[in-house]
Amino acid sequence: MAAVISRQFRDMPKSRIESLLTSFPKLIPAGSQHTSVETSDVRYVYQPLEDLYILIITNKASNILQDIDTLHLFARVTSDMCRSADEKEIHRNAFELLGAFDEIVSLGYREQVNLMQIRSVLEMESHEEKIQEIIARNKEAEAKEELKRRAKQLEMQRREQSRRQQGGGNIGGGVSGYSSVPRFE
Repeated sequence: MAAVISRQFRDMPKSRIESLLTSFPKLIPAGSQHTSVETSDVRYVYQPLEDLYILIITNKASNILQDIDTLHLFARVTSDMCRSADEKEIHRNAFELLGAFDEIVSLGYREQVNLMQIRSVLEMESHEEKIQEIIARNKEAEAKEELKRRAKQLEMQRREQSRRQQGGGNIGGGVSGYSSVPRFE
């Protein structure tokens, strides 16, 4: 059993996390109704979700009731954001799920949020993102228009210069193609 997505809220070496995740399936008692397992170092709080598990690994000093509540919120968020709890669907929604998980737990501590508040925050972020995309598209369109205007201006200058050079020679006697301006003193 491999992790589909993973989020850690405390610093821990990758090898330690992999070791904990690898040992988890061996610890699940067959046919048990319990949703937590303890080792000498950590507590695994888990919930089956179709063919997968949602898992929280905590230290043994953590509040198990709060851990279970957090786990249930993770499961509700996952079910709410994914049409099905299969690997493909979870991978497809991984970025949004991890953003939601970050709203639930911050710096290793549970935030006092519910599913509706998480939805609201994610929708606001999505709305702000859309506004930024619109602004970026408008800036890009303005830049393209400015480039077209400058290109047209340069083309007109080239034509004018070409017309002056071919039209009647150098009227002012200069070599540059520009005619001299008379001075009034």
